[in-house]
Amino acid sequence: MKYSFLPLFAAAVIFTAGCQSKSQSNSTDKNTKDSLTATTDGGNTLPTEETQAATGDISKMKVADAKTILARKQVPILCYHQVRDWRPKDSKGAKDYIIPIATFKDHMKMLADSGYHTILPDQLYDYLNNGTQLPSKPIMLTFDDTDLDQFTIAAPEMKKYGFKGVFFVMTVSIGRPNYMSKDQIKALSDMGHVIGSHTWDHHNVKKYQGQDWVTQIEKPTKTLEEITGKDIHHFAYPFGLWNPEAIPELKKRGMKSAFILATKRDENDPLFTIRRIIASGYWSSKTLSNSIKNSF
Repeated sequence: MKYSFLPLFAAAVIFTAGCQSKSQSNSTDKNTKDSLTATTDGGNTLPTEETQAATGDISKMKVADAKTILARKQVPILCYHQVRDWRPKDSKGAKDYIIPIATFKDHMKMLADSGYHTILPDQLYDYLNNGTQLPSKPIMLTFDDTDLDQFTIAAPEMKKYGFKGVFFVMTVSIGRPNYMSKDQIKALSDMGHVIGSHTWDHHNVKKYQGQDWVTQIEKPTKTLEEITGKDIHHFAYPFGLWNPEAIPELKKRGMKSAFILATKRDENDPLFTIRRIIASGYWSSKTLSNSIKNSF
């Protein structure tokens, strides 16, 4: 998170500790576990007809009941922010959100060596909603807040292993110093990564009223669609904070899924409370590996 734009940084730091706590996974039977296999291409599942169809009219899509979705084994999802070396002025709390370059490289190598295959949001949606098969050891890599180092450092490192990721963009930052430009965001999309919505200026979704839904969700989403030339159907809540009132507003604006952090999923709308864990700057590759196993 870039603190010059985020007056709520203090709240984010406080929330971080909770984001990294272990959460209980939903119990699943053997059939669910066996469904996590599929043909892959370069470490990523080949697009299915269901995935392609899922980019149409959201209101006409059939959604599985919550009990069915919650019964499926959770897929590990990592959340990264800044990828750069620590600086003397970085606070202890900020370092959770800033992963040193060598550490990030170690993370990617560990995931590749451990046999993880990256998946993208439409694949995850198809799995959770329809039971569509995923590759062995699926994982999702997500990046919040539009930081330039995600394009210059993270994406090239991921490319070495055939990994694809999801970049949740807050549009107020586009083109500003140390943030990605429109051309860089489009380049990520053209490379096969997914661009998701992350509000206009990272304002807490729980505080939205009236016009806020247009300013923070509707307009930024249209901006990203104009940049990428693709529909935007996936959203990440700033700070991972959400409330039930947000979900119908997101659905109205074409969202198929929304991502929180490590708190409990909603029992009524699990597709709009998909869990992630923050990949802390303090974590070695071994710690990350253990956290993935313990959190999902």
